[in-house]
Amino acid sequence: MMAVPIPSRQLFIDGEWREPVNRKRLPIINPATEETIGDIPAATAEDVNIAVEAARKALLRNGGKDWASATGAHRAKYMRAIAAKITERKPELAKLEAIDCGKPLEEAAWDLDDVAGCFEYFADVAERLDSKQKTPVSLPMESFKCHVLKEPIGVVGLITPWNYPLLMATWKVAPALAAGCAAILKPSELASVTCLELADVCKEVGLPPGVLNILTGLGPEAGAPLASHPHVDKIAFTGSSATGVKIMTAAAQLVKPVTLELGGKSPIVVFGDVDLDKAAEWTLFGCFWTNGQICSATSRLIVHESIAAAFLEKLVKWCQNIKISDPLEEGCRLGPVVSAGQYEKVMKFISTAKEEGATILHGGARPQHLKKGFYVQPTIITDVTTSMQIWREEVFGPVLCVKTFSTEEEAIELANDTHYGLAAAVLSQDLERCERLTRAFQAGIVWVNCSQPCFSQAPWGGKKRSGFGRELGEWGLDNYLNVKQVTEYISSDPWGWNIPLSDDRCFCSVTVPVDANQTTEHLKEHSE
Repeated sequence: MMAVPIPSRQLFIDGEWREPVNRKRLPIINPATEETIGDIPAATAEDVNIAVEAARKALLRNGGKDWASATGAHRAKYMRAIAAKITERKPELAKLEAIDCGKPLEEAAWDLDDVAGCFEYFADVAERLDSKQKTPVSLPMESFKCHVLKEPIGVVGLITPWNYPLLMATWKVAPALAAGCAAILKPSELASVTCLELADVCKEVGLPPGVLNILTGLGPEAGAPLASHPHVDKIAFTGSSATGVKIMTAAAQLVKPVTLELGGKSPIVVFGDVDLDKAAEWTLFGCFWTNGQICSATSRLIVHESIAAAFLEKLVKWCQNIKISDPLEEGCRLGPVVSAGQYEKVMKFISTAKEEGATILHGGARPQHLKKGFYVQPTIITDVTTSMQIWREEVFGPVLCVKTFSTEEEAIELANDTHYGLAAAVLSQDLERCERLTRAFQAGIVWVNCSQPCFSQAPWGGKKRSGFGRELGEWGLDNYLNVKQVTEYISSDPWGWNIPLSDDRCFCSVTVPVDANQTTEHLKEHSE
């Protein structure tokens, strides 16, 4: 397959391509070949300041009528135009994604469908927002009426990861635009190519200048000044827990709200009544899809002891059939991990597991037929104890660790034995049992008889150290809205709190009852 030339882009600020103030650029490395194939601009604090100013201006332009206070239907037109352009450019964008981050081309193509679908979905949500404005609130006093307005939170900083470069950006950009915010997107420096192409799409469809600004660059140089900027009203971040802590700390100084979607070490519980082949496929897909680099990867297999030996045998057979190759090759199911740094990190996890006494049942090394590229064989690790690093820490690579259980209670205890709480899966033909586990799992997402399906319509997010807040669905829009309560006094009578003194009589002020429950009734009597 022909390699796609990597477009040379600048930063996207105020609707224009703009060279970074310090003119620095960062190399783009193809993880399949380890070759430098282009470069991206490296933004710094100076560029962040210019972008934030452009976003502020975009919100205020024409008294807000151009974007922030325009109708949702007006914003939806732009979002549908973006979706259509993404679909039109899908073949080229999918190749760029695969070359940039190493995911198999077929998976990159699915991602592009999801990107277009997400923009379409939030265009619908933006239109529905119009009918939800001025929602009345029922009050216990007839002399007042109340309604609620939903307004854009303002300028938002969106910091996104490298595992689904354009899709994870879209999960934030689409609802932020739907809400009427102006945004600064800072994608990961390890995979920014398709996000810069999104800038090109926005330019093509005529998105008002400054509504979406895209700054590529390093976390400390571009992400940190965005998180701590006094004129950025909110930060939404997807990435590692360590970076999440830094972002939350920076935002805390300004009491700035954050939404965090952080790591995971999600369990998949497999009971003895499953179809072994179907369960094996879901188990491997749940951990090895996207080259194992998924925040919600079900990377802890908890399997019933009665089927453990047979099930592990099946898993190994399935693993032997996984095609590991250049992501652009047809039928590729596992490409390279994203970078040399990530490759080293994954290999260190595997060697530490061995040192701690675990068994590498399958994989654990570089595939022999691939001499270049950051490839790791799909790896299954058994004889794991709950104190081992491999059980406790997120690998973010194609590594599955395994424990067995005998009772349902033990399975639940093992599943919840983690600091994380993003996702959990249960595989069993007993649906009542699945329901019990669904309720017992300490996670934001539960999959029953599957792993990893994700839809724009359903909420996504975790608990515990996996972060807080929800993306996607109606919940995704709420992230970018402020709720404003508007209460109006509609009685023609004076309020009567302090009746003026007349010449011929003395007025003693009314004693307000101390009991809070009486207060409302008391107000009512005096306002009628």
